[in-house]
Parts: sequence; structure tokens; C-alpha cells
Amino acid sequence: MDIGRENKKEWEVWTSYGDDRPVSWKEGDLTVTRTTCRTGPGCHNGCFGLLYTDADGKLVKVEGDPEAPYNQGRLCSRCLALPELVNHPDRILYPMKRNKEDRGKDKWFRITWEQALEEITAEFNKVKEEYGPESVAFLQGTGRDIATYLHRLAWSFGSPTKTWLLSGSSCYLPRIAAMYGITGAFWISDCAQAYYLRYDDPQYKIPEVLMVWGNNPLQSNADGFFGHWVVDLMRKGTKLIVIDPRMTWLASKAELFLQVRSGTDGALALGMMNVIINEDLYDHEFVDLWCYGFEELKEHVQEWTPEKVGEICWIDPELVVAAARMYAEGNNSAIQFGLPFDMNNAEAIPQTEGVIDLMAITGNLDVPGGMMRPYFVMNTGFGWGYEILPKEMHNKRLGYDKYPFIAQGFNDAHPDCFVDAMETGEPYPIKAIWMQSTNPLACTGGDPERQLKCYLSMECNVYVDLFMTPTSMACCDYFLPVATFAERDGIRTCDGPQFGATINKACQYGEVKGDPEICLMFGRHWNPEAWPWETDEEMHDAMLQESFLQGLTFKELQQLSPVYKNLEYKSYETGHMREDGQVGFPTRTGRVELWSTVLASCDLPALAGYVEPVPSPVNDPDLWEKYPFILGTGARDYMSFHSEHRQIETLRNFKKWPEVEINPEAAEELGIKDGDWVWLENQFGKCQHVAKVTPVVPKHMVMADHGWWFPEEDGESPNNYGVWRVNVNQMMSNICGESGFGTNFKSQLCKVYKVKEGE
Repeated sequence: MDIGRENKKEWEVWTSYGDDRPVSWKEGDLTVTRTTCRTGPGCHNGCFGLLYTDADGKLVKVEGDPEAPYNQGRLCSRCLALPELVNHPDRILYPMKRNKEDRGKDKWFRITWEQALEEITAEFNKVKEEYGPESVAFLQGTGRDIATYLHRLAWSFGSPTKTWLLSGSSCYLPRIAAMYGITGAFWISDCAQAYYLRYDDPQYKIPEVLMVWGNNPLQSNADGFFGHWVVDLMRKGTKLIVIDPRMTWLASKAELFLQVRSGTDGALALGMMNVIINEDLYDHEFVDLWCYGFEELKEHVQEWTPEKVGEICWIDPELVVAAARMYAEGNNSAIQFGLPFDMNNAEAIPQTEGVIDLMAITGNLDVPGGMMRPYFVMNTGFGWGYEILPKEMHNKRLGYDKYPFIAQGFNDAHPDCFVDAMETGEPYPIKAIWMQSTNPLACTGGDPERQLKCYLSMECNVYVDLFMTPTSMACCDYFLPVATFAERDGIRTCDGPQFGATINKACQYGEVKGDPEICLMFGRHWNPEAWPWETDEEMHDAMLQESFLQGLTFKELQQLSPVYKNLEYKSYETGHMREDGQVGFPTRTGRVELWSTVLASCDLPALAGYVEPVPSPVNDPDLWEKYPFILGTGARDYMSFHSEHRQIETLRNFKKWPEVEINPEAAEELGIKDGDWVWLENQFGKCQHVAKVTPVVPKHMVMADHGWWFPEEDGESPNNYGVWRVNVNQMMSNICGESGFGTNFKSQLCKVYKVKEGE
């Protein structure tokens, strides 16, 4: 159906499969509310679910929405366990405070929202008056729509210091930056997610070949990508190439499995291009018409022979050739690539360039079953309200002058520069921190003990979350209780899902407020001109008028949700990819820049490349002898999202302890048995995990869990729920790449040995 936006372009045709479906209805004694399952808690995928509440307003059951084309009734264990989380006795349901001298102690007491509002405002204004607004920092975690509101909150306070606390911004942002730098757009695998008819839409063709590279989509479910679509496609005939240091379930089902050494993906991409170009398997028409710098790339890849690449990646050179041929010869091929590209090599940009180049030279951009350009309905992921903050203040954000590539399009303070500023006071001091949807001491922060010292030096720390965590207990002064997605209204924003959808409130517990409502409350108090709305609904109406859904109100979108935009392939041929209406890609040359003018202008390598991870067995053999395993981290599991869900008994019963995967042969040599507690140790620190002896990892590698802590343990310092005993980030040093993007968290070295009795 046409939803009738007055100022729509001719090519923008919106449809709704819902036709004004009710937001809620009765089934017996229960009320059912349909919604989008999107933070908090995680994850950031945003599947469609049905929330069941009883006559007392208690959430008693969650099910997948069988009418939703996106996930077709399927939900993960975390969503199904939401009633246990919402009703958990340890949830913080009221604003809390403790005296600054009691940091680290469980001496919290309840306060009102009004008291929290007045006191936090006074503390932040005190810092603003003495040091400047930039000395108040705003930190966020992975809650995807949090960025929309938190950017605006920081800017309306007058501060440019809003950041993600992860070295090298090494979660998704490097891949996004590389894609925009080379193509001017963002790309994901086309699994028919753009159609409300899904695989039955007449425009759609399944990928003949899907390359799953450094990604385990069944468990990770990246932004706007439901992992089980891969299984759907396999059933319809798609063939897989899997590239991963670990043997995943998908790898066991693949036509080809390349078990590469962690951090060497950039070399593999160059080797595959060597084969594709030299065997004349590339798409001549697309390269001739729509690529810039092909001759330079062709010359550049000549040295990257399959033999050289096989030696670097520790794989058979014939696999490099076979994968290149299979991918290039597919009539339409897609690449689903993941977090390791951001986090297994500090030079994340050049290695990601290689993957994007593969998509381009084979003509798989903007074609059915290849790589699709998602339609950002809200397009507020990098900030809503940029104009609120004067340009001179935006230019004061940390890292702006150090990393020009980042400065061209990303509005966050650089995380590594932020930690340095906390520690040194240069170029300006950080004196107060607002933390929302983040648990840095347990999850994102490399060298967490260094960061804790910094947080303890702050004059005021505010924490916004569902539960008390190691971070909040160790160093915060105020705790603001946040709502789950079952307890709030909202708009699914910023990940380009190809549709507009709402989050719909079904229940209310205690005095919890949704992330948008908290930001609106404080924003109105700090800067009412920037937050002129009385209610969430008014704010969301205003957001919609600044989006591509102009003409709809929030209540109308609730009824229609989800609303799809019809997809146009090869939009670079029609002028619909560029804002100026010209044909081509939204780059300086109008083409896919295999030789990137943007990167060159920032004094960065303009071509895809490979740099050996630091440290590695190759560039530091002495260290490799001392620490004979490559340490991988961060693999997702079905039972938790990063550091969340540790207190949910149903989920913990499936995985009670942090585990480290170790190959049976290596375990036997070390006298380690399955279930033994072991130490992981390197030059930076150590932690304890439980050994999981399994052949899914090669003998030279171990894979450790991240984000672990124990809510059942003593939360007071120095124990902090046991986080210092098991936190693998104590083995990570913050080292980012030349561009400012990327880190080496997934390719460190370590040794493994049994924990002795009493340790």
C-alpha cells in the first residue's frame, strides 16, 4: 500500500504488509503486544516479537511474531528468556545514589528521579563552569538506538566528548568507514530482507555463492542481519565458502573452508584478487564503467600469489585459488563478513578494502543476491541534532586533528584519545562521565585496570543500565534504572534494515524509564530549545519528520510497522544513489574507488593492503616461543550478549563459566582436560577460564570468551563480581591502526597452564 508521503520522490514507493494491524490484542486472560526486540537488553538485531502480559501487567511470555517477514516467528534464547530478566529480583527499579567516598562499596540508597535530575545537573554544571563542557563525557555501549539520543544529549549539554569505549572504535565502525571511503555507501548481503514477500518477490534471486568471512551469523546476528537467513539460503541452493580460524557449524557445511591464521584476512583478499584478475574472472563491464584505479590495483596484487598468501595465512595455496574461482564464477555472490575485520588487525581499513574490492571487481554490488545497499530509514546512527553544537566545539572532539580519516565523517571522540585524556588531562581534562548501555570494565575496555583508575579520579560518574555491574559498583555515584524493550516505546533506528518499525511498550516495572525518555528528561532540563518536546511520542513524531518517513506520526507507524521501501537495484545507473541525482556512486570520482582518493587525501594507503598483526609469530618469534598460542576472543554464544544475561538462571545453566577452546592435541601436551580451570597469560596480564577441549580450533590457537563476571559473587571492590579473575581484556593493550580504526584484540599471543589448587 502507498502510505502517501506528500514529498516523496517518484522512485520511493513504500509498502506495509500490516495494513493497520493492531498493536495489542487479547488472547484469553493475556494481553499480546507486538514489538521490535531491540535493547535493552541486547542484541542489536531487532527481531519482531509478541509480548504476553497478565491481568496484573506482568510479562509472562515472549514469542516470535509469525507474521513478521524479517524473522518469521523465530527468536533466540535471550528473547525467550526476557520474562526472567524483566522479573529478576536483582533488577534496579529506582534511581540510586551513594556518596563519592563510598565508591566500590554497596552503600547505595534510593532517591527520586527529581533528585537525580537536580544533583547530576549541578555536578555536571560545576565541571562545565570550571573546565568547560568538553570535560563532561558521554559513553555508550552497543544499544543501537542509544546513539541517536545520546549524541543529542551530549551536544545539547555543549560537549563534543561522546564516545564508544573500544580501542580503535573496533566494532563495526572500521568496516562502515572503509565501505563509505571506497564506495560512498554501506553494503550487506542481500538475503531478501528488503522485501515483505522475502524470497518470493519476483525481483529477488538467491546468491549462488555466499562467502561467510570472519563471521558466525547464526550466533552473532549482526545489525539488520538475521543469521538464520543463511540457513534459508542454503536450503534454497546457495553454496557456502567459509573463512574462519575456527571450524564453525556453517564451516562444516561449506563447499570450501579456509581455516586462516587470525589477522591475515587482508593477505587472503589480495591473493583472491590476484587469481580473479590474472585468470580474467572479473566483471569487465562493471570495472570499465564504474571502478576507479583498477590498473593500479591490478599491478598491486601481482606480488600476492596464492603461494605467498598460503604461507602467510597457513593454508593450502590451492584453497586460495579454489575460493577465488568459486566466488568470481557465481552468477551472483555475496560476502557476509564480521567483527574480526575490525579487531584482529590494527590495520583494519586496508584489509577491509580488499573485501570491498572483491565485491566490486566481480560486479556484485547492488545486484539481486549480491550486496545490497540498506535504506537507512532514520539515518541517525552517527548523531541526531548535529547542528546543536557549534562547529568550533565539534572540532574539539578528541582525535579530530590526529586522525583526519575519522574526522571526515564520524562524530564521536576517538576512544584511545579519550583514555589518554582521562589519564593525562591533555588536550583537556575529563572530569565527569555519563555511561549508558555500557559496562567497560567487564566488556569493551582493554587494559581495564588502567581505565578503573581514570574513572575513580572523576568528580561524578552516572550509570544508566538494567542491573548493577562491575563498572557501576566499582566507580559510579548515580544509577539510573533503564527499561527493557518490553517497557518502552521507540523507533528502530540507524542500522539500515530497509524498513521502518516501532518498539511498543507492554508493561511497567518500578520507576524504570526508557533510554529515549531518560535523555529527553535530562535534555529538557539542560537545553529546552534542543529538546522542545513534552513526551516521548512528540519527540518520535519530530524524528520521523526528519526521516524518510515524513508524513507519518509515531502512532501511525505503530499500526503499519514494519513499513518497507521497495528496493531498486543498480541505482548507480539511474542517479538514485547520489544526492545530486547524477549517475554513479557517491564518491569523489563517482565510481567505486579501488584506489581511494579519500584515504590518499588523509595520507593513508589508497589501495587494499596487508600488515602483519602486532605481535605475531612472524614478527616476534621470541615472544611466540614464550607465548605459543594465538589468542582469539569475542566469539558470540547463544546465551548472552557481551556482558549481559549473566544473572539469568535459564541461560547460565547452558554455560556457567567463561570457557577457552583448546585443541585436543595441545591440551594433551599440556596435561589439560576438558573442564579444567586454566590460566591464560601474556605480557599484559592473565585471567582464568574453563578449558573446553575441542577440535574446532587448530593446535596453534585458543579462543576465549569475553564479557564475563559473576553477579552471584561479592560486588564490592576489589572483587567486583569476580571480574578481575576472569576478564580476558586484562590481556589486551589498546593499540589502534594508522587510520585510527582497528585493533589487535583478536590476534594476541598467550600461554595456557592449569590453575593450581587454591588459586
